[in-house]
This record gives sequence, C-alpha cells and structure tokens, in this order.
Amino acid sequence: MQAHVGDRLVTESNKVDAPRREGDIVEVRGADGAPPYVVRWADGHEGLVYPGDDAHVVPAGG
Repeated sequence: MQAHVGDRLVTESNKVDAPRREGDIVEVRGADGAPPYVVRWADGHEGLVYPGDDAHVVPAGG
C-alpha cells in the first residue's frame, strides 16, 4: 500500500450494520509512502494506523 499526505484512507467494515470509516492521511511515517499513517478520521479524531486488508487508499482529487 502506498499513500501520500492528502490522500484518503477508507476502511471497510467487516460487520453488516457498521459503516465504513474514512479519513484524511495527515502524515506518512513509512518509507516511500508505506504505512503506518497518521489519519484524521471524519469524527475529528487522529490516530496512527497500520491498515489491514479491509483498507484502501483513495488518491487526493480522486
């Protein structure tokens, strides 16, 4: 997985009733765009994320 600051991280839910999570990548700590990422989620919280198989990156402007 590769990302840049300004891209969006989308994490799909593995439960039927739970919505997916979306947030803005505000910092890339891995080499060459690799995880981990600091993500500002839609609810305003920020956290360090090591995305799993249920996540994908949406490029900025995409």
